[in-house]
Amino acid sequence: MHRLSGKFCLITGAARGIGKAIARAFVDEGATVLLTDCDAEMLQAAGEELGCDTLPLDVEQEADWERLAALHPRADVVVNNAGVTGFEKGVGPHDPENASLEDWRAVHRVNLDGTFLGCRYAIRAMKDKGTGSIINISSRSGLVGIPGAAAYASSKAAIRNHSKSVALYCAQQGWQIRCNSIHPAAIMTPMWETMLGEGEARAESEKALVRDTPLQRFGKDSEVAAIAVLLASDEATYITGSELNIDGGILAGSAAAPGS
Repeated sequence: MHRLSGKFCLITGAARGIGKAIARAFVDEGATVLLTDCDAEMLQAAGEELGCDTLPLDVEQEADWERLAALHPRADVVVNNAGVTGFEKGVGPHDPENASLEDWRAVHRVNLDGTFLGCRYAIRAMKDKGTGSIINISSRSGLVGIPGAAAYASSKAAIRNHSKSVALYCAQQGWQIRCNSIHPAAIMTPMWETMLGEGEARAESEKALVRDTPLQRFGKDSEVAAIAVLLASDEATYITGSELNIDGGILAGSAAAPGS
């Protein structure tokens, strides 16, 4: 049984990583999926691989969202996944003392402004029908402080809160439009590749990065996608304003090692 048959789903940041994994899962569940991303070349490749239509979209640009709305005024599911860490162009200070205002704003423009614009588009695209699912990709970093990535943590925390505001607003209007956030921790995506190295050094880096994770491994993008499928489906019509953590147990507390 295809759980998303008949649904038109839009995904931002869908050219790779978690966004692409969600797109793949949605296609497998029978959805019609529109992939969007600001990297046009990578987006085209993803569209050809998954058999999906594509549309270049820079989520921080309101004009891009207006163009999207003109082309696709109706949607059943919107996944606001596009995001940046702030370290894409090199390692620089992102701590509360030394981060520049421009670097702070650049992260928020993509992560927070992009999610706000995506939610606004989704509400307008769903309200005539009165049903739909908005899925915002936040992070474990939106639930705890990250001293070395203050802007990223702040933006992801704001996504968590805005998701609840959207959920409540839609309920106030009498719509069955749901909005929820997903909070992944260390998920193995291309974002990690430059930080892990190769060979034995990579294995040691991976081990160190998940040392505090009870399940002692990175998560898979397909595991995040499985949660997105649930939230997008009609099986989750009573879930709204919720946050779903996928973190290998790290937010649960500490776990004693077997035999200790």
